[in-house]
Amino acid sequence: MPFAFTPRLTSIIRGFAGVLAVLLLVAACSDDDFGYQERSVEELYNNAMDELLDGSYVEAAQGFDEVERQHPYSVWATRAQIMAAYAYYKNNDYDESIISAGRFIKLHPGHRDVAYAYYLNAVSYYEQISDVGRDQEMTELALVSLEELVRRFPDTSYSRDARLKIDLTRDHLAGKEMDIGRYYLVRANYVAAVNRFRRVIERFQTTSHVPEALHRLTESYLALGVPHEAQAAAAVLGYNFPGSDWYLDSYALLEGVDLRPEADDESWISRAFNSIF
Repeated sequence: MPFAFTPRLTSIIRGFAGVLAVLLLVAACSDDDFGYQERSVEELYNNAMDELLDGSYVEAAQGFDEVERQHPYSVWATRAQIMAAYAYYKNNDYDESIISAGRFIKLHPGHRDVAYAYYLNAVSYYEQISDVGRDQEMTELALVSLEELVRRFPDTSYSRDARLKIDLTRDHLAGKEMDIGRYYLVRANYVAAVNRFRRVIERFQTTSHVPEALHRLTESYLALGVPHEAQAAAAVLGYNFPGSDWYLDSYALLEGVDLRPEADDESWISRAFNSIF
């Protein structure tokens, strides 16, 4: 029986022909028409480096990402990952830098540049630290990341810089505790105030806020009617920071109620300092 072209079949064939024409048109278009052009890995990487040196950090980051996209299995792709993280960092795009550095760490834990990836991760958090009046989540994340860097790579130049930043970060967190403690103190919420000042003593005892924390403990314990702890706080303050104005203030507070600083080895304050010094 001879094959017959029905109107329905003719319509279907025409439809397929139209689709095929579109597909052929797409295939015939140049890569540039769609914003994509396959290039050698050397060209891509060098162009990205040129953008980086010119201060065009967004374009540089995109260029390094393109190296990995077009040549994912080349040795250049591995290097491009860490360079992309650096470019994002230079552009203050900290979230992307953290993501890129974290990805590098996950994929290349034994790479010679992995310490630098940890460093980029840490400083990206560190540079987002806000003043003590605001939430300190970034400060906490910075401290954790910096301490991890020092723990993993103690003998690198990155760790030497991280140690300095750890001291500043801890001082910042102590400042936040002091800020909250003072807030409670002026509102006569003495128990809450003591808890904040105690955290400074126990967590951040090497920071610059410790003398004031001891004085505020003296003040808070006197207000709570716990004179022996107030005396112990003043005694520790006088012993460790004898020239401090905070000690003079604490001494005057105690003298005003006929008391003197008095050491108490059973006080948590004395035990905390005995474990430190």
